[in-house]
Amino acid sequence: MILRLLRFARPARGRLVIAVVFGVLALGSGVGLMATSAWLISRAAQHPPVLTLMVAIVAVRAFGLGRGVFRYIERLAGHDATFRILADLRARVYERLERLTPGGLPSFRGGDLLNRLVADVDAVQDLFLRVLLPCTVAAVVGGASVGIAWALLPSAGAVLLFALLLAGVVAPWLSAAMARRAERQTTDLRGELTSHVVDTLQGAPELIAYGAAPAQLAEATRLDGDFTRATARSAATAGAGAAISALAGGLAVWGGLAVGVPAVRSGTLDGVLLAVVVLLPLAAFEVVAGLPLAAQYMERVRRSATRIFAVLDSPEPVSDPADPTPPPAAPYTLSVENLRARWTPTGPYALDGISLDLTPGRRCAIVGPSGSGKTTLTAVLLRFLEPAGGTATLNGVDLRALTGDDVRQVIGLCAQDAHLFDSTIGENVRLARPSATDAEIRDALRRARLLDWVDALPRGLDTHVGEHGAQVSGGQRQRIALARALLADFPILLLDEPAEHLDVATADALTADLLTATEGRTTLLVTHRLAGLDAVDEIIVLDEGRVADRGTHADLLSRPGTYRSLWRRDPTPEPARPI
Repeated sequence: MILRLLRFARPARGRLVIAVVFGVLALGSGVGLMATSAWLISRAAQHPPVLTLMVAIVAVRAFGLGRGVFRYIERLAGHDATFRILADLRARVYERLERLTPGGLPSFRGGDLLNRLVADVDAVQDLFLRVLLPCTVAAVVGGASVGIAWALLPSAGAVLLFALLLAGVVAPWLSAAMARRAERQTTDLRGELTSHVVDTLQGAPELIAYGAAPAQLAEATRLDGDFTRATARSAATAGAGAAISALAGGLAVWGGLAVGVPAVRSGTLDGVLLAVVVLLPLAAFEVVAGLPLAAQYMERVRRSATRIFAVLDSPEPVSDPADPTPPPAAPYTLSVENLRARWTPTGPYALDGISLDLTPGRRCAIVGPSGSGKTTLTAVLLRFLEPAGGTATLNGVDLRALTGDDVRQVIGLCAQDAHLFDSTIGENVRLARPSATDAEIRDALRRARLLDWVDALPRGLDTHVGEHGAQVSGGQRQRIALARALLADFPILLLDEPAEHLDVATADALTADLLTATEGRTTLLVTHRLAGLDAVDEIIVLDEGRVADRGTHADLLSRPGTYRSLWRRDPTPEPARPI
């Protein structure tokens, strides 16, 4: 996993090298500052001529100033490189999610996907800023510090080497071993808690209406408590690693003093250099102080990387052909013959043997209860789901021979959950065609029976709809989505449950307006409501993925069957005409 993440760093490797170089200079300046200051203080105690101290005085100033400057450049270069890597990784995850939508996402919860796209991708920055960069700098500066101590007194160098290995290798290894379980639990619980919170917020009205809100909040409290405890265990692990590092630093200082004093007495070491030998470990341990925490971050990054690559490695529900066929020319005829489809390779068929023909200008309605396969049909026609049998063709060309983008240039969707962005009405409609003029947008709104309402607003097209269209009603939200689809001017338009979640009167009015707006346009209306369907050319009734009935509205009412049974159960059917 880590090696795969490192491949994302290739475009930014130059900036990472700059960050490493200046990180070495910054920490090296810290070591140099401590060593030079120790020598200067010891030598000054002997009251030598001040000119003999000038080089050391200038060096102390240079190390002190350089440390801050080099640290700033290191942070600037390191964060710039890391943010570029994160931007590329997040874009790839988003592109993958786009390819997986909607057929490849049933195994992921919405909140969990959000956590993977945001928190898990953000956790990757720790690999570069808090693991690789500190470890590389520690290896270089730590080795140089040991070399300096060894040159002054080999036994002091050996003591410092042992202490650095204890703090920079043993302590991180113990931290990683202790943190492995805690970090796994923390990452999983963070994703579970995020998913639960998102589900709670999205379903708040239904939870309150059915009295399930207290239980949902209690579960959120439990998850939050588990996450807090896991985080506390992770913090305890970091504290243990920091304690071992501090202990090793103290041992290095006392060890340097223990070998340095006898060396001074024996004349092996100049007394002025004793301070350097003793105080050098204090600066050197700044290099390895963060390595136990780096090991803990490595476990966190590894777990987050596993979750990210689970998305990136998910198989696409639909693959574009290696050698796609050029899209046919208009006018378009969409034909389906004995189509079968299912959402999982071993699952039941959501569609089993449906056939239909949509010639230019023909309008067809697909009706049936929830779970009868209506939405599955739209997914297959839009190349979001691969058919398991039968054919779906456009002017005789199998849809599987075309790229998904080419298919969706011809077949457009107006979905029941069409998203409205927190922007203006005009901008939400203009998404379908960014080059559209205000006159074209107004014409689309007029055909969606919404222009009079928009003109009555104080700001007209510049009226904000709020987050998820919260400032407009459900019917207005659906009409804005319809205007967007009409502006795109798709030759074939799929309307998937456009009146869902609306009250009966609004739903019936919207359905009637939709059918009026799409008159003369090839249209497939997917709905479970029956009002107004006498305006379509054919009605196909689905039941458990199979065609249970088909014909015109009048024909279906004239004979016993599923449609007539549904009609009689419809809460507000239009008056039946004499047959």
